[in-house]
Amino acid sequence: MASLAAVKKVLVLVPITAGSEPVEAFVPIAVLRRAGADVTVAAAGAGAGLRVHAMYGVTVVADANVADCADASYDLVALPGGVPGADNLGGCAALESIVRRQALGGGLYAAICAAPPLALARWGLLDGVKATAHPAFVDKFPAEVAAVDANVVVDGRVVTGRGPAPAMEFALALVEQLYGKDKVDEIAKPMMVRYEPGYAFKELNPVQWQCSGTPKVLIPVANGSDEMEVLVTVDVLRRANADVVVASAEGGDAEVVVVARHGTRIVADALLVDAVAAGQQFDFVVVPGGMAGAKTLAGTEALVALLKEHAAAGRAYGAIGAATAEVLEPHGLLELEGKKATTTCASMADSRECGSRVVVDGNLATSSGPGTAMEFALAVVEKLLGAEAAREVAEALLFV
Repeated sequence: MASLAAVKKVLVLVPITAGSEPVEAFVPIAVLRRAGADVTVAAAGAGAGLRVHAMYGVTVVADANVADCADASYDLVALPGGVPGADNLGGCAALESIVRRQALGGGLYAAICAAPPLALARWGLLDGVKATAHPAFVDKFPAEVAAVDANVVVDGRVVTGRGPAPAMEFALALVEQLYGKDKVDEIAKPMMVRYEPGYAFKELNPVQWQCSGTPKVLIPVANGSDEMEVLVTVDVLRRANADVVVASAEGGDAEVVVVARHGTRIVADALLVDAVAAGQQFDFVVVPGGMAGAKTLAGTEALVALLKEHAAAGRAYGAIGAATAEVLEPHGLLELEGKKATTTCASMADSRECGSRVVVDGNLATSSGPGTAMEFALAVVEKLLGAEAAREVAEALLFV
């Protein structure tokens, strides 16, 4: 049978609201857009503007309001979880109307984490359906729902997922429903997707990373930065109570909006030039990938100077995906003591640890792509705060 995508453009609605979980929202959004879907990110809630404050201090700009999407037709409506995000979505009458119409028309609908019980089941749209949810919310399912202990459950036209760590698996299940298994295989490999739980990293030349008290982390971003690599890293590090500054290399207002690789509009915490000029000392600086964003960051003098300062002083720095080859390597930041790194790019044979997802070599941490971002961020937590802190965050993410 031909996939839906072979017949027409696939239209997807992903509602977000105050307290939505960033990983559960923006990993599926980015993955679906990679697959070719036209995804509308819609702000939900009474009087909602387009600027939405998700969990862990993440602020994004939606494409539309849910109320403005009431008359549109979608091939998929997918709800992220989060606290209080899932409950807020469940209380949105306009969204309930859209999803109810989707279900009655035999359309595909989905939810992850707390949203299956707090939204879909609340509306009676999981009655007689097998579904999963975050372990902390499974008891919120009514008796009419057959709860299943699994990362992702597909039952007819309903897809449910457990939580943040399985968000990638959940997203790829949605791609399979819309496009077929071949499309999943096509996009999963370049993202470095791994389905097995748990994190590990390859460590060479172990050293104690410098950190006293609350870790202060800088994540520079630019138009074209990969949103999964940015937002997953932010989510994980802030769960560990790190003080994370997302700083834009683009010019503009203090609250500049960066348009990420797959269209997510991220509101930065500060301009990069201001964050660096303020004289703050960061315990870790990590450059995300996304080819266009990495090229911009590679040409940002203030960032390059800061990275060189970290390398010379033995303070931690790192990169994800294309940023290793596009930012670190051209500026000699892998040459110091012959640093080993991993990347998505094939142009670094001399310094590359082939086959490694996450590599920590002394004070340098690198990972190979968006599918490794959660492992990378947990490795950083372990180096800054210890293995026990990383384990606690991994458990909260359901990454165990």
